[in-house]
Amino acid sequence: MSYPWIPNSSDNIIKEMLSTIGAKSVDDLYSDIPRELLIEENKWNSMPLGAGRPLSEVEVSRIIDKLLDRNAKLKVPPFAGGGLRPHYVPPVVKEIVTRGEFLTAYTPYQAEISQGLLQALFEYQSLMADLLEMDVVNSSMYDWASALGEAALMAVRVKGAKRVLVPDVINPFHLSTLKAYTWPQGIEVDFYSTDKETGYADVEDLKTKLGKGRASAVYLEFPYTFTGVVDMNAKEVSEIAHDSDALFIVGVDPLALGIYRPPGELNADIAVGEGQPLGLGLYAGGSTLGIMAVKWDGSLIKQMPGRIIGLTTSKDGNSRAFTMILQTREQHIRRSKATSNITTNAALNAIAAAVYMSLLGPKGIKELAEAIRYRSHYAALAVSRHGFKLPLKGEFFADFIIEAPEPYYNLWRLLLDEGIMAGIPLSSHVTWAKNSWGLLSFSEVHSKEDIDLLANLLGEVVRK
Repeated sequence: MSYPWIPNSSDNIIKEMLSTIGAKSVDDLYSDIPRELLIEENKWNSMPLGAGRPLSEVEVSRIIDKLLDRNAKLKVPPFAGGGLRPHYVPPVVKEIVTRGEFLTAYTPYQAEISQGLLQALFEYQSLMADLLEMDVVNSSMYDWASALGEAALMAVRVKGAKRVLVPDVINPFHLSTLKAYTWPQGIEVDFYSTDKETGYADVEDLKTKLGKGRASAVYLEFPYTFTGVVDMNAKEVSEIAHDSDALFIVGVDPLALGIYRPPGELNADIAVGEGQPLGLGLYAGGSTLGIMAVKWDGSLIKQMPGRIIGLTTSKDGNSRAFTMILQTREQHIRRSKATSNITTNAALNAIAAAVYMSLLGPKGIKELAEAIRYRSHYAALAVSRHGFKLPLKGEFFADFIIEAPEPYYNLWRLLLDEGIMAGIPLSSHVTWAKNSWGLLSFSEVHSKEDIDLLANLLGEVVRK
């Protein structure tokens, strides 16, 4: 039977396609599935699904509400981080990005009819470049992890050595994505140590690792997403990397840049990061925005993946226009020779970030960063009063590790039963952490009362 909205669905076309690939029937395409797992059409049609009758909208709404009531309810915003954490999203951000002009718009290949979308993305690039103090920003990558993977491939294309160095406390989810990007290319991911007392990069170990062989890049998280530490050795790491003819890649939490040195000031060649703090919700683990920027260097710009939007003028110079530039880097121009095959990106999230940054401005971002830092440092004092130690003594922002007198997962489970999500049991995700270590995370959505509640409950659970 031919369906008008399904291409190639006529019997003749199906027979021709099956003949071409050497299959006798459509069922042959599913021959790897055990027969006992397949459900016959007549049995499928007779399965007791649904309510057995049509339901009104009111009835459906009540059923859904009952299902939602089974979800665990938190008393306060979660204290979980590891790269993503809850932040306040101004209503105006949601209002703008749900407008049809942005919400339904797609990749702006037809530049001449996409001026509004292109301008919005150009504004995102400009605002992000100011925040990072980097010269060229793309718009955009999927998330921090994919941006890091692409940055590593970039570095190898530019420098030639199939080796990149990363810190031993790198975010494990970023690491797994990085390996997925680099393994097919035969690129080695090697590790340099961080100091076990401060959490800062061990510069002597980094020098030793670089002395053992060339590397195309040295990567640093700023702050480290699984320790919260803001590495005060970052500038020295940059200098060591460049002395060894390696590119310096910095991964950032953009809000932290309100009070700490941006990648440009650290002399980063490539900056990557996560834009989720900039006006995006959590949405069960997303929605994310991969940040990528490079310094003004032709070899880097030409190897950069993703879209770059530029500002130009009409031929007579009387009108300005926005357009995609340097498109010879991209797969729709160069196919397999492109620097990346990224097509659908996080453009809508980039626009949300642009709106958010415009609302706060430099002063607002600085004040927000200070508020987050104050909350996390107050929390550190609060939990310390209940007998929890901080194993790392370095400067930290938003996140920090605590050491419990028993396996942290046990405390985490008990607090979750009380409606408190108390951070991440680190040993569940990384091998370098003790099973008594947990990562607590804070943002502007946590009040003093929320933090005191967490600290008091942690203390009560331990005393029991």
